[in-house]
Amino acid sequence: MKPRVSIITPSYNQAQFLEDTIQSVLRQDYPALEYILVDGGSMDGSKEIIQRYEDKLAWWVSEPDQGQADAINKGFRRATGEIIAWLNSDDLYLPGAIEEAVELFKLHPEAGVVFGDAVSADEKGRLLNPLRAGNWGLVDLLQFKIICQPAVFMRRAAVEEVGFLDPSYHFFLDHQLWIRLAKDYPLVYQPGFWAVSRYHPAAKNITLALKSGAEAYRILEWAEREPGLKTVVSKNHDRIWAGAHAIGARYLLDGGKAGEAFKSYTRAAAAWPPLLRSFWHRYLFSGLSTLGLGFLGRWYYSVKNRVPFQLESSRSLADWPGIQSG
Repeated sequence: MKPRVSIITPSYNQAQFLEDTIQSVLRQDYPALEYILVDGGSMDGSKEIIQRYEDKLAWWVSEPDQGQADAINKGFRRATGEIIAWLNSDDLYLPGAIEEAVELFKLHPEAGVVFGDAVSADEKGRLLNPLRAGNWGLVDLLQFKIICQPAVFMRRAAVEEVGFLDPSYHFFLDHQLWIRLAKDYPLVYQPGFWAVSRYHPAAKNITLALKSGAEAYRILEWAEREPGLKTVVSKNHDRIWAGAHAIGARYLLDGGKAGEAFKSYTRAAAAWPPLLRSFWHRYLFSGLSTLGLGFLGRWYYSVKNRVPFQLESSRSLADWPGIQSG
């Protein structure tokens, strides 16, 4: 018998993407699926979309909440699956994602988390760039190597043991949970694309980029006080803080603070030079921007994104919800 998998979708005023998200879950070729949808009281037609699918949902609600973490935690408390995950209302699962995650848990019964790769897409569903992960553990996560959230599945027992999402975090709430899980459980990575992460102007990490970077520093300050983590941070201090400087610089750059981003990238490179390989192009862009030459970087990225990413898959994506074909 296949283990039950519970998927939670938190939703708030994203009717433009919501139906594609729902269909990408319901079209998974997995029989033991429990789907929960937690809407924050949307007023844009989302509730009507949810009602069209309510016979396929284990539970749903549309009511005001305290934000994304609160909504997901509501779903966690309702979930009965051995395996749980959440898929935001503007993201997508790719065909076979749930089945592959379940098989990986079977191969690694000791794992608390399994994860794969994702691909970014714009608001029209045009695939842009691969978001590949790696065989990362606790130190990598503390260094802010980012696992793309929709490509993550967890054992419910592990999540219940370490605690649900901390609602005081708004941007790296997922990453902080991965760190808590990695402290007590093995994480297992399988190369391969499981999900689509949509990037669009209304996404919170774009609209609130400066606050996103500040939260990364807050997570490390928490880790330096946390039993079971503070020793790890101390032993890997330069490497870990270099990662925080680099992720902070990324969001400073996205927030239009090129000069501050350049300084933060410089601190990251000085603290842990090998990390420079992962951000040299953005470091260069931030430097050019401070000299008034930022248009060169924007030109490069515009040219780079003209050619859609070709996702190789053993299953057809021709009519997959939310993905622009051709």
